[in-house]
Parts: sequence; structure tokens; C-alpha cells
Amino acid sequence: MSTAVALGRDHRLVGFVLAGVRVIDAETEVELTRAWEDLDDDVGLVILSADAATALRPCLADRPDVLTVELP
Repeated sequence: MSTAVALGRDHRLVGFVLAGVRVIDAETEVELTRAWEDLDDDVGLVILSADAATALRPCLADRPDVLTVELP
């Protein structure tokens, strides 16, 4: 079974905890990249804040097994 993660720093991500999503609070490009690289193999969905999506765009293709969604 796949798990879901919300990644970034956006107050809207906190609400996903109610649905069982693990929220990883990261703001800098270094923190975001480290969090992306450290995702467990069972992660199938990552919800990204807009800033996280921008910072991680070059890395997203490294994990084609992960579906990503960007918050507006």
C-alpha cells in the first residue's frame, strides 16, 4: 500500500494530517531536496506547496513512481 506525503511550508498542508498524510515541513531548497531524496519507497503521492514544486522541479523525474500534485 502506498502512503502520501505533503512537502513544503504552507499552512494549508497541515490539514492533510486529518486524512493520514505525513507532513514534512521544509522551506529551503536544501531542506526540500533532502526531504525528497529521503522519501520512503512506499510513498506514492507527494503534495507539494508551490515553492516546493518550483524548487524540486528538476528532481521530480528522478522518482517516476511518485505522483506529485502542486498546490496553487
